[in-house]
Amino acid sequence: MFLKLHPQNPQPRLIQQVVDCLTSGGIIIYPTDTIYGLGCDISKPKAVEKICRIKGTDPAKAQLSFICKDLSHLSDYTKSINTPLFRLLKSHLPGPFTFILPASKQVPKILQSKKSTIGLRIPDNTICQTILKELGHPILSASLPDGNIEEYTDPEIIYDIFKDKVDLVIDGGIGGMTPSTIVDCTGDEWEILRQGEGVLNV
Repeated sequence: MFLKLHPQNPQPRLIQQVVDCLTSGGIIIYPTDTIYGLGCDISKPKAVEKICRIKGTDPAKAQLSFICKDLSHLSDYTKSINTPLFRLLKSHLPGPFTFILPASKQVPKILQSKKSTIGLRIPDNTICQTILKELGHPILSASLPDGNIEEYTDPEIIYDIFKDKVDLVIDGGIGGMTPSTIVDCTGDEWEILRQGEGVLNV
């Protein structure tokens, strides 16, 4: 399925179709504030496995993130956050960052790696935020498999490439070419693992 959503005022009827797809275990491709991503409901293990098959990776080793609506969701899936770290998160989110944090026991077992960490993200994208609000919990997210990054900015080309692999592709306009900045916050010193769209201000 291919759905064209208004970037600033996504149509409620179409948002509901996206939510219905996710809650039934479907895989979507959707816009964020950086690049288009693969997504599914975090509570659907078979959907998680399907994303990993599309990516060609093991769920326990995959670089998967949770896309959350706000910081209140973050506290559900990560262990206690100290004040300096909370200030860092609050000053950079929503925004083009993925923060690597210690995973809590609420993270589904299929996603718990040996490192017990999880990537958490709050994109500054209206379509993404609206889906999360209606869904009521985070979306599991992964980047599209290796390919031509320029092709992955155009939802119609993305649909042509992935229509047989996913259930729904959202057209939210032309996407970006630069992924999020990944920041490891599991140690005493915060470390940028990948410099992407966001600039970290510490």
